[in-house]
This record gives sequence, C-alpha cells and structure tokens, in this order.
Amino acid sequence: MLPCINKQLFGMECLGCGIQRATLLVFRGDFVMAFKIYPAIYTLILLTVFLIFNLFVKFKYDEKLKIALIIINVSIIIISYFFKTTN
Repeated sequence: MLPCINKQLFGMECLGCGIQRATLLVFRGDFVMAFKIYPAIYTLILLTVFLIFNLFVKFKYDEKLKIALIIINVSIIIISYFFKTTN
C-alpha cells in the first residue's frame, strides 16, 4: 500500500487515509470493517459507478445528481475525519 505523505511529514492523517485499506477490504468481502475504516467508501463507489454509467447514458437530471453525490461524499469524508481526529 502507498504510504500517506501527509502522515509521514506532519504526523497526522489526511482526509483520504484509510481509503486504500477500505477498498481492499471491500474486494475481500469484509464490508463492515471497510465501513469502520473509511465510512465514505460505499458512497464513493456509488459515485464512481454513476460517473462511469453517465459517460454512456445521459439523462435529464444527471448534473444535479452528480452534485448531490459529491456533496454527500465530501460531507461524509469531513465528518468522519473530525470524528477520527477527536477520538
């Protein structure tokens, strides 16, 4: 796994710390542990699938849905980061 440069330089985790481990756990089938390590993993997967699907199929409200998914993902990432750093 790639080391976190932010953690090595500053001694604290970044907003993306845990995403590699969580992705690996999803592929291994350990879904609960993946969520515990990085709570945004499933919404990020949903966003990725939607963006790939949207490359081939366009529909009426795709821009609004993209923005909503991005806002949800950023919110989950920031909230989980603050919970992780305060505990």
